[in-house]
Amino acid sequence: MRYARPMQTTFTILDGTHPRALDATLDGERVRLDADAVREQLGWTLEPEGLCRETMCVPVRDRDALVGDGGLDLEAFAALLGRPLALERDERVAALGTPHTTRAAEMASLEAPDFTLPDLSGQLHSLSDHRGKKVLLIAYASW
Repeated sequence: MRYARPMQTTFTILDGTHPRALDATLDGERVRLDADAVREQLGWTLEPEGLCRETMCVPVRDRDALVGDGGLDLEAFAALLGRPLALERDERVAALGTPHTTRAAEMASLEAPDFTLPDLSGQLHSLSDHRGKKVLLIAYASW
């Protein structure tokens, strides 16, 4: 849905496994996140040297694309961090994916992340319990 005039709202950002509620402005096709909320909820601040969190700063080449009336543009923010974005404006929710550099490093290591799932009788099994053994994983999705 396109909004005729800017609308103040709360937007849920899924960052990894953590949902964060941020103040935002819906402006046409754009979602602009409140800069203070981005700092408080996601840990990123816009500094003269770039977009910074803890000791890391990402240079911002086009500040006008990132910053506008109402805050930081969500799509430009995700692109700047190299993170894929799944966005549903009408539901006011977005998911920030894992950066491609992190995914590439994990794939290159050939090590599967540990997880725990129950079997049909409810007994829990962790992948790490089978470290050093060959394991066949079968995944099924109904969609």
